Amino acid sequence: MNSLQILLVEDNINDAELTIRALKKNNLANELIHLKDGAEALDFIFAQGKYLERKMSDLPNVIVLDLKMPKVNGIEVLRRIKSDERTKRIPVVMLTSSKEDPDIQECYNLGVNSYVVKPVEFEHFVKAVSDLGLYWMILNQPPQ
Repeated sequence: MNSLQILLVEDNINDAELTIRALKKNNLANELIHLKDGAEALDFIFAQGKYLERKMSDLPNVIVLDLKMPKVNGIEVLRRIKSDERTKRIPVVMLTSSKEDPDIQECYNLGVNSYVVKPVEFEHFVKAVSDLGLYWMILNQPPQ
């Protein structure tokens, strides 16, 4: 991995903009890629479709993934990431509005690294995303 890279997969443009703003505030968005649905995320991660030219070995440091998205939902994206030898070690953070216990259970059963419910209030949302970014990009020590 050449640079710090966050892959944000979020279909809600307002939540995506807030997330990006919170990460920029802490200088963590230098190499951030925002994709709007699960199908595009899978194409990007596995270097297929319109991302065929991308090197599969250039994986993101962390994936911030929404749960409820069009085309392919976050659970299916998580399932594909964690079931592939090439990608299963990428930390995946589910950042979602769902507090539903079955969603939380399934995500952890599939190997999600963290499950965070999006705070409703602006300040709390920004703080949660900032803390997430700092933890996964600065504090966490990934395997080499």
